[in-house]
Amino acid sequence: MELVFCDEALAIVVPIAAYWVYSGMYMALGRSMDQYRLHPRDEERSKNLVPKRDVVKGVLLQQLLQAAVAATIFTLRGKSTGTAAGDALQRATWAMSLTVALQIAVGMAVLDGWQYVWHRYMHLNKFLYRHVHSWHHRLVVPYAFGAQYNHPVEGLLLDTVGGALAFLASGMSPRVSIFFFTLCTVKGVDDHCGLWLPGNLRSSRYNFSQPFFVTWDKVFGTHMPYVVEHRPQGGLHVRPMEALS
Repeated sequence: MELVFCDEALAIVVPIAAYWVYSGMYMALGRSMDQYRLHPRDEERSKNLVPKRDVVKGVLLQQLLQAAVAATIFTLRGKSTGTAAGDALQRATWAMSLTVALQIAVGMAVLDGWQYVWHRYMHLNKFLYRHVHSWHHRLVVPYAFGAQYNHPVEGLLLDTVGGALAFLASGMSPRVSIFFFTLCTVKGVDDHCGLWLPGNLRSSRYNFSQPFFVTWDKVFGTHMPYVVEHRPQGGLHVRPMEALS
């Protein structure tokens, strides 16, 4: 059975490559970004509960599963239109552009909704938190290439299945999915880089939205506003704007 076509192969490989290149850029910046850190550098060594080599192994395992599921979906869907689709996109009219924009919007809504529900449930369910989601929080002080470090079950359920649902529900082509899933990857790395970037503060009871917007937190009353303050010893600190019960 034929498996690899140009667009399908790129849709699998590009987001994975983007993950390591983009997170590598953050790591290469090193101490030049310390003034934007949300945790002192010493806490990365003292508080994290898993060594970096295990984080790399865990991320590679998740990406292998993602690649396998993506290859299976592409195979079952059959061959894409290939060159014809490429030519059509190159000659894209406003209608084609609108279609692509709508597909990406639907993909974002589906993925955000799916991950909000499961992320929130994994925090509220003691069994799932203890045995599954707590793996992700072994990185008490997050860093860029740990963004996709999860228990394999969580990686499969939230990211892989969620991504598959977003792809299928939106009707996007493999070529459009290259952009969509690379954007997902970049946003995830940004959210876990350990530096102050506009995004979400997450806690055990609030701010479960990921990877794109805070919409679902606001709809269901789990959004906690916060402020970023300078630490006396340098760096930054995140504090809730008000105590919420």
